[in-house]
Amino acid sequence: MREDRQHIVVTGARANNLKGVDLRIPLGVLTVVTGVSGSGKSSVVFGTIAVESQRQLNEVFPAFIRNRLPRYERPEFDLIENLAPAIVVDQKPVGGGTRSTVGTMTEVNPVLRVLFSRYGEPSAGPSNFYSFNDPQGMCPHCDGLGATLQLDLDKLLDLDKSLNEGAIRHSNFAVGTNYWKRYAQISRYEKGRAREQDLEPVFDADKPLARYTKQEMDLLLHGEGFQTIRPDDLNNVAINDYEGVVPRLTRRFVKPGLESLKDKERRSTEQVVTERTCPECGGARLSRAALDSTIDGRNIADYCAMEIGDLVTELERVAGRWPGPVVPAALASLRRIASVGLGYLTLNRPTRTLSGGEGQRLKTVRHLGSALTGMTYIFDEPSVGLHAHDVDRLNRLLLDLRDKGNTVLIVEHNRDVIAIADHVIDMGPEAGARGGEIVFTGTVEKLAHSGTLTGRHFRVQPGLKPAPRTATGQLSVRGARLHNLREVDVDFPTGVLTVVTGVAGSGKSTLVSKVFTQEHPRAIVLDQSAVGMNPRSTPATYTGIWDMVRKQYAKAHGLDASLFSFNAKGACPECKGRGTITTDLAFLDPVTTVCELCEGSRYRADVLEHRVKGLDIAQVLDLTVAESRDHFDDPAVVRRLDPLHEVGLGYLTLGRPLSMLSGGERQRVKLADRLHERGSVYVFDEPTTGLHMADVGNLLALLDRLVDAGNTVIAIEHDLDVAKHADWIIDIGPGAGEHGGRVVFTGTPAEMAESADTTTARFLRASLPAAEPSTA
Repeated sequence: MREDRQHIVVTGARANNLKGVDLRIPLGVLTVVTGVSGSGKSSVVFGTIAVESQRQLNEVFPAFIRNRLPRYERPEFDLIENLAPAIVVDQKPVGGGTRSTVGTMTEVNPVLRVLFSRYGEPSAGPSNFYSFNDPQGMCPHCDGLGATLQLDLDKLLDLDKSLNEGAIRHSNFAVGTNYWKRYAQISRYEKGRAREQDLEPVFDADKPLARYTKQEMDLLLHGEGFQTIRPDDLNNVAINDYEGVVPRLTRRFVKPGLESLKDKERRSTEQVVTERTCPECGGARLSRAALDSTIDGRNIADYCAMEIGDLVTELERVAGRWPGPVVPAALASLRRIASVGLGYLTLNRPTRTLSGGEGQRLKTVRHLGSALTGMTYIFDEPSVGLHAHDVDRLNRLLLDLRDKGNTVLIVEHNRDVIAIADHVIDMGPEAGARGGEIVFTGTVEKLAHSGTLTGRHFRVQPGLKPAPRTATGQLSVRGARLHNLREVDVDFPTGVLTVVTGVAGSGKSTLVSKVFTQEHPRAIVLDQSAVGMNPRSTPATYTGIWDMVRKQYAKAHGLDASLFSFNAKGACPECKGRGTITTDLAFLDPVTTVCELCEGSRYRADVLEHRVKGLDIAQVLDLTVAESRDHFDDPAVVRRLDPLHEVGLGYLTLGRPLSMLSGGERQRVKLADRLHERGSVYVFDEPTTGLHMADVGNLLALLDRLVDAGNTVIAIEHDLDVAKHADWIIDIGPGAGEHGGRVVFTGTPAEMAESADTTTARFLRASLPAAEPSTA
């Protein structure tokens, strides 16, 4: 009985593909959960343990508070015991809007504000006078944003069109909208002249704007000081004060800031504005008084613009002058950030520009400074985006959290992170319906000798590629100097697999994803961004098979095909065909629960009465890609599903929302869409993200097929197994930020292992199997 109190005990977990899983997770240790993509790792850790912990924690609050907290649906399980409060550190973008920076997120900025309020000369006043989020400290011209948005009339207006033809290029001013009517259908109003025949139109809505006189254009854009009435509003006598397009659009969409707008409004506004650095503060965001206050000639904005590693050196230099906790507190926070390989960041870096891996490490650093113990910290692949050199630092951070008396639970594929585990849980044996079981629990040493897929790949280190291909030509970049690149000249060989390596922040993505692709625009870029479809997109809709399937059901039952669409007539009236209902809690994360009416099927009950080959239409959505290839007889359907299977996504269900895919999965969906093009240049951004060690081998086989078919493949990658398999390596460094931005090695993996003296080379040599030592 006592032993049970030392474990989180889960009985009968059935979320997603879990098959009544029973498991025990020891408390106070670091546990890694492994398994191939789709095996059920996230369903155990996030979908069951994390959700239930947060749900039960909310229940301890009074009803008044509970009604204002996120509502979590109870996961499917029989019993969970000994849960501790869970803190989830995931890969979701940090966000935070235009006012959120690395300094505000990590709470270093408040410490620096205290420092300058006490020791800055001349002092600007109390600490809030140094805050760009406080009216007393912000630049009055840009309201503390560091930049101003200005309407670009060349972008806003199509002078060749009339108002009736949509001359104003903004979705809220499109033909037929209320705003459009306030210009295209208005007449001047004067008291006593409300009869229709007395009204005088303000603008000729059929005349192209290019033919407007200067007075007419000024009136349209900037007019004010009179009232208008619309003919179709005569019965209601609706009278409005006239406001020109520019002040109205500025007041309604520009002044509040893009972050405050709805998605459609924001996208439309972004297309008609130009962002410029604030001329008053030069982008520093602060008032003149704050900027005039300095320590040794540097103001607080100068401190925030320094790389964190350099700022540590600067504060160490001045630390001895002033007793008290201020400088030590700032140094402690900054050193923690540098300790996880983020010393190249600056405190003024907007959080919305951080990668998922960077954001995740900053979240972790924030928790390191916490005095809480006895918590459960749950991490989602914290090694994503990290060079092997930085994984070592990450491991020390994770062990520090454990040693403070917490339970650390990590979903991870990285061999080096698995190696530090006190306890390992391996899910499998495969993905999707063939997964959802625990195939191993125990120590790392026992895992290495187990027969599981993870165990076999964990104990075997791949060697170098025996025979690299020879390039057929080259694609050049000359004088690249974007961001931290320092006049980089480099040749990318064609007809081979090139891997671009280097520590995080060294300039890899800048060189390849930005400079190279700009100079060679025909390159097919496959990154981890959203697939570009709406929230209802699924593998079934993305591949185009869903129309075929719906027509099959319609033909079999003599019904309208739209009845079998979860986006049309067949949709559940409660959730509108989503299968879930999302509650937006404004100041908290939105909470999504399964629709109670359709129980997640997305369809009306009467639609599900119709079957083809024994399955209703919702059950077809539950089929995996692999199962669907066997289920459907139509060759056209199978042909469109084959690429998804070929890129290793056979475990995805046809109804899985694309918005729920990991970055690596999204990348492979895009690859499937363009898999069989020939003579192309493919650019991949960390394609191993989210991949199990076994799946990395499948990915490399796929990349080989692309190259052998006559294509050129360039991959930005940290995984050393991929680097060993390359035909050519371009290593960027030597460090990150201002210490990077140079090409420090080009050559084959064997040449790197033999003679290169770079960070990547040292870790590559260390990763070689014992029978294949470097000759260096």
